[in-house]
Amino acid sequence: MPFPHSKPIIALALLPVLLLALIACGSEDTETPYRIGVMESLTGPGETYGVMANQVKQMALDEINAAGGINGRPLEFVVEDSQCSAQGAIAAYRKLTDVDGVKIILGTSCSGAMLGAAPLAEADGTILFSGLAANPDIATAGDYIFRTQISDVYTGIDTGNTLWADGIRALATITEATDYAEGVRRTSVEQFLKRGGELVAEERFSSDVTDFRTQLEKLFVTNPDALHISPQSEFSAGTIIKQARELGYEGPIYAETVTVGATSMEIAGDAATGLKAITADLDPANGKGQEVVANFRERYGYIVFPWHMGSAYDTVFIAAECLKQTQDDQDADGFRDCLYDITWSGAIGDNFSFDEQGEVVGLSRVVVEVLPVSERTADRIYRVLGPAPKE
Repeated sequence: MPFPHSKPIIALALLPVLLLALIACGSEDTETPYRIGVMESLTGPGETYGVMANQVKQMALDEINAAGGINGRPLEFVVEDSQCSAQGAIAAYRKLTDVDGVKIILGTSCSGAMLGAAPLAEADGTILFSGLAANPDIATAGDYIFRTQISDVYTGIDTGNTLWADGIRALATITEATDYAEGVRRTSVEQFLKRGGELVAEERFSSDVTDFRTQLEKLFVTNPDALHISPQSEFSAGTIIKQARELGYEGPIYAETVTVGATSMEIAGDAATGLKAITADLDPANGKGQEVVANFRERYGYIVFPWHMGSAYDTVFIAAECLKQTQDDQDADGFRDCLYDITWSGAIGDNFSFDEQGEVVGLSRVVVEVLPVSERTADRIYRVLGPAPKE
C-alpha cells in the first residue's frame, strides 16, 4: 500500500532543483554561442576567392567577439567546403543542417554552388546569405535567399554598353562552363546584341582545361573587334589572356571580376595591360572598406578582390545585427524579416538594402582598365575609368 504523503514529499525534495532551473531560465545566457554555418569554395575553381571570403569572415567574427559578442554571447561558425559546385554545396548544406542543426548559412562563393543549395534551403526554411555569388537566377531562388553581391544582370548591361561605346561591333567570347561564367556571358551578349552588335564566334571550356589555344585560334579566324572572356577561376582567366597574346591577338579584351584578380594578373603579366573589366570596386573615401583591407593585409599578408572582401565581411556584421534582434540562431523567419527591413552602411557602401527578392539595392559596378606590370602594386592592379556608359 503506497504511503499517503509520498507525492508531496517528492515534490518538496525537488523544490530546490526546480527553483534553480527557474533562476537559470530567467538569467541571461552569456556563454552559449550563436552558431551559424559558413559555406565557401575552399577548394575547386573558386578557391582563390573562397578561401579569402572564409578568412575575412573569420576576421569579422573575431572582431565581434572581441567587442563583447552579440547581446553578450559569442558568435561561432561551423565551416564547410562547398567546392564551387552544386554537388559540393549540397553535401555541405546537408552536413550543416542535418548534423550541425544550423538554420542560418553565410555563403556561397560560387553561383553554381548557390543555385545547387538554394532549393534545399528554401524548402527547409533555412537562410542562405551570400557575399559573392552573382548569377542572375539567384534572384528568383526563394524567400530565404539573400546576397550582398550585385547580380550579373547589371554586369551584362554595363559590359554590353561599354563594348558598344568603345566602337566594338563584332564580338567573340570564350566562357567557362559554370553558372557564374555563363551568366556573365549571356547577359553581356544580350545587351551587346540589343545595342546592334554581332556575336561572330563563341567557345566554352570545362574547368579542367589548361590549354585554350585551339579554341582561341577558332575565335580569331573570325576577325572579331574584341574578345570577351568569362572564367570561373583566376587560373583560367590569366592563362587565356596570356595565350591569346602569344597567338598574336592584338585586339582589345573585355572581362569581369574574376579576371582582374591578383592570381589571374600574375599569370597574364603584361599580356593583360589595357584589358577592361566590369567589376565592383571599393570607394577610396569609404573608411570602413579601407580599414577592412588594411586589417586583412596585416593579418593574412595578401590582398585579393578588395570589394568582395568587404562584401563577405559585411555579411557577418549584418548577420550579427539580425541575431541581435531575433536573439535566436534557429529563428530563420525572424532573420529573414530582419534582412528585408535592414538598411546597412559598411565596407562596400552606404545605405544599401535588400528588395523583395533578397537582391542588394544601392550598389553598383564600375569599368576598370588593367595597368602595365611596371605600374601595378599590391593594392592596385587597375585604374577606375568610372561608371559604364548608359543607353
